Amino acid sequence: MHVPTVAELFANGQSPEVLFWVGCAGSFDQRAQKITKAFVTILDKVGIQYAILGKEEMCTGDPVRRAGNEFMFQMMAYQNIQILNNYGIKKIVTACPHCFNTLKNEYPELGGHYEVIHHTTFLQGLIDEGKIKMKEGGIFKGKKISYHDSCYLGRANDIYEAPRKVLEALDAELVEMKRCRSNGLCCGAGGAQMFKEEEKGTSRINIDRTNEAIETGAGFIAAACPFCNTMLTDGVKLAEKEESVQVLDIAELVAQSMS
Repeated sequence: MHVPTVAELFANGQSPEVLFWVGCAGSFDQRAQKITKAFVTILDKVGIQYAILGKEEMCTGDPVRRAGNEFMFQMMAYQNIQILNNYGIKKIVTACPHCFNTLKNEYPELGGHYEVIHHTTFLQGLIDEGKIKMKEGGIFKGKKISYHDSCYLGRANDIYEAPRKVLEALDAELVEMKRCRSNGLCCGAGGAQMFKEEEKGTSRINIDRTNEAIETGAGFIAAACPFCNTMLTDGVKLAEKEESVQVLDIAELVAQSMS
């Protein structure tokens, strides 16, 4: 896959319509790389002029800030903001709610003002505009899909409808877990929990959450966050349901359904 970088476009006197912020998970985690590829496949098919920062992209600093290292966060943020502002970036799309929340809500006070869109909202827009066409009788038609609300997408940024509208476009049957929308349960990875040892308790959050999804009888659990994806996939493995339940990102579901 040839994914253009902002530096390449800039060298030719061009700038991208939209900057795709890949994020650490999307760049380095083998599972999340598949989500990145799926999203890029969609961007290519739709013909949007996009680019990534590539090696110039640093972590947004979300995990270090959540873990309490404010100094480190500001260093990372300033470096990113300097690069984005030098390139005159106006519009950013990202498949990670953690990056989304940090770029949208925490960068402005440090001088980074951008229009930041989460990929579920972006995909919903493309579907509404008729730019994404789904195959007739696609692979998810009539299949049961349960959607897990990411904390940073749902409760933190009030984005509940976009991912569900995208799933509706797949002709799938959306089955909700008991705890959903503003009452959703965390997958267990937020707030930098992803990177630390778990504390003493009676059960793991990701196992509880995955079991809630499995109980809906859905064959697919849709996620919109690489961290949630990891935690739910681990939960499915531990429940020994890998044969019957698949955890997929919204972008992967769309990429597989496009005509």
